[in-house]
Order: sequence, then C-alpha cells, then structure tokens
Amino acid sequence: MSKREELRAKRRRQKRMQALFTVGAVVVFSLLVLAFVAGPTLRDVLFPPEIPPVADWETLPRPSVNRNSMGDPNAPIKIEEFSDFQCPYCGRFSEETEPLIIENYIKTGKVYFTYRSMGNWISQNIARATGQKEKSESRDAAMAMYCAADQDKFWEMHDGLFANDLGEDVGSFTRARLRLIAEKAGLNLDEFDACLSSEKYLDQVNQDYQDGLAAGINGTPSFLLIYTVNGEVRQKLIVGAQPFSVFQAEIDAILAEIAAQ
Repeated sequence: MSKREELRAKRRRQKRMQALFTVGAVVVFSLLVLAFVAGPTLRDVLFPPEIPPVADWETLPRPSVNRNSMGDPNAPIKIEEFSDFQCPYCGRFSEETEPLIIENYIKTGKVYFTYRSMGNWISQNIARATGQKEKSESRDAAMAMYCAADQDKFWEMHDGLFANDLGEDVGSFTRARLRLIAEKAGLNLDEFDACLSSEKYLDQVNQDYQDGLAAGINGTPSFLLIYTVNGEVRQKLIVGAQPFSVFQAEIDAILAEIAAQ
C-alpha cells in the first residue's frame, strides 16, 4: 500500500471513530433528556439513588404475639391502632406509651392489642397538598410489615420501620430500603421479596384504610377501643399520640363499666 493510500485509510478510520463518538454522545444526551422528562422512575433506573443506611434497633418484648396482634384474644378490651410508619407521632406512641400499655394492661390480660395501617395515608395527603404524583412509601411499608408477619417477624419489622423513618416521602421506605430493613430484622429475603413484589397484602392495606375511615378516623395515630357491656358492643376513640395517663383513664373507666354490669 502506498503512502497516499495509507493516509486515506487512516483518515477513513478517523472519520469512523468521530462518527461513532458523535452517535454515542447523541445517545447519552438523549437518554439524559428522556430521563428528566419522563420523571423519577426512569431516572432511578439510569442513575440509582443512594440508599440511606439502616439504623439498628431493639425490638420491644411483646406477650402472646399473633401476627399483628398481641395479648389474650379473650381480653375484655380490644384496642386497634390505626397508624402510619411515616408518622412521627405514631413513632412517639410506639416508643413512649406502648411499652406502658403492654406492662399494665396487655400482660395482665385486660387488653388485646392490634396494629393496623392507615393505608397510604401520609403519602396520599402529601400528594393532595402539593399537587405532585402520589408516592407509595406508606403503603409499601404497611405491606412490608404484613409480609414480615408471614415469617413471625411482624413486631421486629414494626420496630425497625419506626426506627428508620427519615421523614415524609423522602426515601425512608423505598422497596430497596425496605429490603435492607427486612434483612436486619432477620427475615428470609427470598420470601420477603416474593411477598412484597407480588403485593400480596395490598388488599389488606386498603381494607385497613377503609375500616379506619368507617370508624371516623382522620389522623394518625388513632386508637379504637372496643368492648361489650350487657351484650352491647361499644367503642371509644382516642386520637393522637396521647400520654399514657389518657389511655389509663379510658381503659380503667371501661373496666369499671364492664365490672358494674
């Protein structure tokens, strides 16, 4: 090959490389534009966000656990908590007041306690207030807790979720972070992944929400106290993360009402 031909071949190779580089740059630029136009879902696929680290926690000992309930199912008073793992007041109740209720009323056979979600409550309310697309962190956390119940780890997951709430809809309970919390709670991850990805408990989470609305609940946490006097089922509602003294007064009044029948 002559020098002239070698020079021409070199120039052709350079043009091909320049063309490939230009095409590559256009593809990358197009993906970037598409990602930011299409929204966070595609952005997260192309540029996965960093997952906040998961904090350790201690699980509160609970008596006679049965999935999301604890205590004697024949107790004279049943309390249903309607809650949201993104709710700081719900976390406060879990940390400060629930242990006292356990010690004084659940362990003594006077109260049977059940934790229920309030559906996608906080994520839904944020979307309504901001006009942004509704996220699913509250709902996904609730489904994760029911998935944990399948492995007899409901309360371990319950405590872990509250211990790892970073704020409202800021990535506390993405699917990836829920998996890390589940791992730290001691769950079998293959079983957990299958349960959460199938949304096995979506209907139950939605039913929790509907039952809460039917009971007149419009905030979290709220507590439905259910008991029977002279064959009549009665209910009382405690709204908010009230101090133990409020629960104590209500429970003792109900116990006195039952004793006097």
